[in-house]
Amino acid sequence: MMICLMAAFADGGKDEREREQIRRIAEGLAPGTEIDLPGLYQDVLLKRRTLEEAAAGLTNPELRQLAYEMAVCVCDADGVQNPAETAFLERLRTALALEAKPAHDFAKEADELARTPLAAGSESAATAATGAQTAVDTKELDQMVLKYSILNAALELLPQSLASMAILPLQMKMVYSIGKAYGYDLDQGHIKDFAATLGVGLTGQYVEQIGRKLLGGLFKKVGGGMLGGLGKSATGSAFSFATTYALGQVARHYYASGRTIDVNQLKPIFSSLLEQGSSLQTRYSGEIQEKARTLDIKQLAGLVRQQ
Repeated sequence: MMICLMAAFADGGKDEREREQIRRIAEGLAPGTEIDLPGLYQDVLLKRRTLEEAAAGLTNPELRQLAYEMAVCVCDADGVQNPAETAFLERLRTALALEAKPAHDFAKEADELARTPLAAGSESAATAATGAQTAVDTKELDQMVLKYSILNAALELLPQSLASMAILPLQMKMVYSIGKAYGYDLDQGHIKDFAATLGVGLTGQYVEQIGRKLLGGLFKKVGGGMLGGLGKSATGSAFSFATTYALGQVARHYYASGRTIDVNQLKPIFSSLLEQGSSLQTRYSGEIQEKARTLDIKQLAGLVRQQ
């Protein structure tokens, strides 16, 4: 977990909102666990331990590989790696004694997901955006948000690191499509800022997904079929469903209002919709599990691009 937190701050560019979100995540995941996550957060922020020291504590080859994969996904969570993140990952690869080609191939796959264009593969619920309001089929938008929520919940049931990574570009594409439906041609910078306003920074959200997996028994799987039973846990899936649903619905309210809702009003709306999403997830658990069974992890980039 320390390596994941180090990766989250590797770019040196996290703003105060995202730092605060990651701090809240560390504190929120800590109760009932033997891991001092708030302490780890402080160690990383104050640079009390080096990357090499953190890597040295991982002796199992599978766990070393997983630590690298998760660090790659954290660095790519809010976009393609910048030079500082690339340098961090190469330093980590060396410290973990991983072979260069497989590690670089994985990083390339993650980059491909991170650079997925926002434009949807199919028509949205409105005609082409012109900056003016257009006739919007709200029922169709609701169905689109539900579709993304089910898909992201299904991805979280899969054991592969890249499956969770795919959730973030899918959420961005969903918000883009909603904005487009109401006449706004959004860019990635705006969507990231919109999500951060709600307290769901992309990097922080992926760190939380990782934290839930690790604390859900990941380390117990090492040496005995690591990740073998991880997909059986529904906690992360429920979290992804609710977050995607709330993000989509609050975006619909915001752009339908002509972006006139005050920022301070968005957070309580999001919190209410998050609870609603948590309640809905149980109703669609069967569809989520069926979707997970049909997903092809080898075609992940294509799946994200087509949505």
